[in-house]
Amino acid sequence: MQYSVGVDLGSTAIKVVFVQNNTLIWHKAIPTAPGQDALANEVIEEGIRELDISKDDILGVAATGYGKNLMNSANKVIDEVSANALGLHLLSGAAAKVIINIGGQDIKIIQLDANGKLLEFKMNDKCAAGTGRFFEMAARILDTSIYEFAALSEQAVSAAAINSTCVVFAESEIVSLLAKGTPKESIIKGLHESITRRIAGMMGTESVEGVYLDGGSANNTALAEAIEDELFTDVSVLKYPQFTVAFGAACSLQQ
Repeated sequence: MQYSVGVDLGSTAIKVVFVQNNTLIWHKAIPTAPGQDALANEVIEEGIRELDISKDDILGVAATGYGKNLMNSANKVIDEVSANALGLHLLSGAAAKVIINIGGQDIKIIQLDANGKLLEFKMNDKCAAGTGRFFEMAARILDTSIYEFAALSEQAVSAAAINSTCVVFAESEIVSLLAKGTPKESIIKGLHESITRRIAGMMGTESVEGVYLDGGSANNTALAEAIEDELFTDVSVLKYPQFTVAFGAACSLQQ
């Protein structure tokens, strides 16, 4: 039985998956760095070793993400929106109607039809506010791991007011709040609410269902809950939201 390999060369991480019969078999992520083609191939080699297979067992390699055109060894190149749509359609059992993907440098809102085809697509890539880079900036200033954000946010008595939609001004707001003695728990909760307002503004006022939060930031459960409260609807998160795009790329080899 052959494997399809998907590689998502993102702005902050390179994600590699091995897929068989539309089932995720193996996955790994490493930080993005120069020489993305070589780095991705090293991870593919690691997957081959760990699965105890040979290169002959690989149907093909599909590349997606910001660095997709840098991977010369790929058999196929697919844009990240199409890969995201296909991946989440398959992984959700066709339940996904709206995808909120928070990437390293942008936020994407993807609307799907019942067959998983793209209906509408919006992207905010003019500013890093609300993206993975934004969370990294906040974590650095707060001297707190991003992985602690969910638990700390839930401990907050109230949310600090963070009004800036620009990451530079938001950084100044966070520094000012810290200087005033505002608890970091309240600042993190305020960050989540600020991001959800940005997402709600991108989505508009229409009621939605079948909403899935995707991308590495989806592992932050407090952010998912904040989006639910803002949109007044359930927001689902897959088991491995960081690998959905790479999964969709791999599955596209058999479409």
